[in-house]
Amino acid sequence: MKYSRFFITIVLALFISEQANAIPAFARKYGISCMTCHAPAAPKLKAYGDTFAGSGFKLTDYQSPRYFQDAGDDKLSLIRNFPIAVRMDGYIQAGFSGDGQVDMSAPYLLKLMSGGQLSEKLAYYFYFYMDEHGEIAGVEDAYLMYDNLFGTELDIYMGQFQVSDPLFKRELRLTFEDYHVYTTQVGISDFNLKYDKGIMLTYSLPTSTDIMFEVVNGNGIPELGNDAFFDKDPYKNYLGRINQGIGDFMSIGVMGYVGKEDLARGLSSAVNQAWFVGPDASFSYSDKLEMNVQYILRHDSEVILPEFGSPIREDLYTQGLMGEIVYSPQGDKSDWFAVGLYNWIESQYDAADYHSATLHVGYLLRRNVRLGLEYTQVFTDPTDMFGRLSFGFVAGF
Repeated sequence: MKYSRFFITIVLALFISEQANAIPAFARKYGISCMTCHAPAAPKLKAYGDTFAGSGFKLTDYQSPRYFQDAGDDKLSLIRNFPIAVRMDGYIQAGFSGDGQVDMSAPYLLKLMSGGQLSEKLAYYFYFYMDEHGEIAGVEDAYLMYDNLFGTELDIYMGQFQVSDPLFKRELRLTFEDYHVYTTQVGISDFNLKYDKGIMLTYSLPTSTDIMFEVVNGNGIPELGNDAFFDKDPYKNYLGRINQGIGDFMSIGVMGYVGKEDLARGLSSAVNQAWFVGPDASFSYSDKLEMNVQYILRHDSEVILPEFGSPIREDLYTQGLMGEIVYSPQGDKSDWFAVGLYNWIESQYDAADYHSATLHVGYLLRRNVRLGLEYTQVFTDPTDMFGRLSFGFVAGF
């Protein structure tokens, strides 16, 4: 009887989710289906959608009629109908350890999104978390981008984004389980590949070679300091990546990240010099099967544990691996899909260790409303393994 409430609530959630039926902002603007850019389901992008985003949220082969308001000023970009959309996720979760608690987690997140063209070359994008994990989280992605700077294939982004965006975008994953290779924390270090403020440059060569470069603060997205700076120290961090496409079915890349941080916030000389390096690869078979792999090796010169507050380790290494398989039997026309995700983190800082395997099965009620049933087994510690079963919905409207 312990999990009877869980399965009864699944039936109720199926009924409630079927009532949602709407079209997000970009599909509404161009009058096209979400499947034009997303497959097997939103928010995951297919190649066409990735090109659309990289072109400043415009379709090169289609113009939206009457997108800008004519105000008699050629220098004014005044959007006629301000594009706005909402994403809402909700889950029911059951933990398979201890007392086997069942939790109602809807909404798990609720965010307001907007993006679009400000001119032929200039675009913007942002979203605001009205509710994330039960709190008002504020702004995460928020940037301006300029497409084809100087008439070349150089694009520039300035604002707030995920450092890992040139790799595999966490925001576009289909699973509840995260890509932990990008989120690992080591001691009190602020270094990871999540959100940060900075500048990103991307450049594409005719040889199907993509080059990306970032300059970021290196300490996430904290509140503004008393000195009116977001950065906690005088250092900047740098990420570079080269990716080579091989035909229509494969790409391989390599990334490097380097930076410094003042761990003692100016109170002593505890400066951590860190670097990340690692290859990645993506394989696809038609539009039905996709496999993604990311490996990262990390080195920290100095680590402070949060419970002690003093440097206790030097020259500490952390390595991680993420492997993902996405299967959709009928490509972008599939009503259902399956995802397998594997996370492995091994560190000389034991608290960072993480090891899990995930299986996710999704079903599209509508193009913009999907259901997902997911099980994750965490076996970081063989003596204390933990399982999580979740069922929920992701809706965009």
